[in-house]
Amino acid sequence: MTTTVEVLGFARGPDWLPWAVQYFFLIGVSCAAFFLSLPGLVWRLPRWRMPSRLALLAALISGLTAPVALMADLHQPGRFINFYLHPNFGSWMAWGSFFIPLYVGSLLLYAWLCLRPTLERLARQGGRLEAAYRLVAYGGHDSPRAIGLAALSASLGACLLLLYTGMETMVVSARVLWNSPLVPLVFLSTAFVGGIGMTLLVAALSGRRDVAPALNRGLALALAATFVLLAAWFGGALSGHSPVAAQAWSALASSRPWGPTGLWFLGTAVFTLWLAVRFPRSLWPTALLALHGAWLLRWIVFIGGQGIPRMGNTWFDYSIGIGPDGLLGIAGSLGLALFLYIVLTGLIPWDERAEA
Repeated sequence: MTTTVEVLGFARGPDWLPWAVQYFFLIGVSCAAFFLSLPGLVWRLPRWRMPSRLALLAALISGLTAPVALMADLHQPGRFINFYLHPNFGSWMAWGSFFIPLYVGSLLLYAWLCLRPTLERLARQGGRLEAAYRLVAYGGHDSPRAIGLAALSASLGACLLLLYTGMETMVVSARVLWNSPLVPLVFLSTAFVGGIGMTLLVAALSGRRDVAPALNRGLALALAATFVLLAAWFGGALSGHSPVAAQAWSALASSRPWGPTGLWFLGTAVFTLWLAVRFPRSLWPTALLALHGAWLLRWIVFIGGQGIPRMGNTWFDYSIGIGPDGLLGIAGSLGLALFLYIVLTGLIPWDERAEA
């Protein structure tokens, strides 16, 4: 007697949890904010002096928080160390373990070189931290050539990070929402949406409404680029020219939770673009909405992408928990970012008016 067993599919929880979303979000924000710091601090454009200082602060906050989120996603330091003990140069994830120290180390060197004159001025003002400021300032010289070289190294690290975070996702052919050449480009454009949003948030906390017009113009361009890329993805899905995109679109559109989530993302993104164009001096609304959009897109891609069945029709509906791998983890990374903001702004004046 012959027995036939038909496998309809199976469901399993996601391998990449909210910590991964936090990491990909924060590292993209940091890289984009770093690039925003170049016009004022490296090229010395006068009108970009203040926006670039705030962008550097945003890059430091995000860049120092992101590796912590990555370590939490790996659950133990040994997994990270293993990338160096047994490197697999055929893996984008393994390459990322080298790109992260290059970028973060270069960013810290670049920030220190840019802030040396400020630290020297603080030392001359005296106070309980005079000796510490003088030691860290190390003479307090403004070194444009050294700043340029550090910026070049950080730019290389940032470009490699933006490349690897997109490629690490795109190469997973088993995930139809990930396996698209447009994914790295969408991650790039939304990284600048988030980077500008973080800089706008820092400006809002500093009360610097004067920097808003330039940043909102950049935000509008980044959002427009995102819409063009998403339109290309939808076009490929609906026309059938991209079977993978068509499969992903069919799964998401028929999903009870992810269909409305995608519509919410598109609606809020359009509203953010309208605000940035219509009210160029707005800070809080555009800042928070830009950060929300950059984060939500990664949530849809990573968490929603893992819910699409790889075989059969068994969709995995993810419900975020309260513990360390859920809401508590997200709150923890945001708390660390807030802590870094308080420490950095408490020790160093980032506003030109405070230095005068």
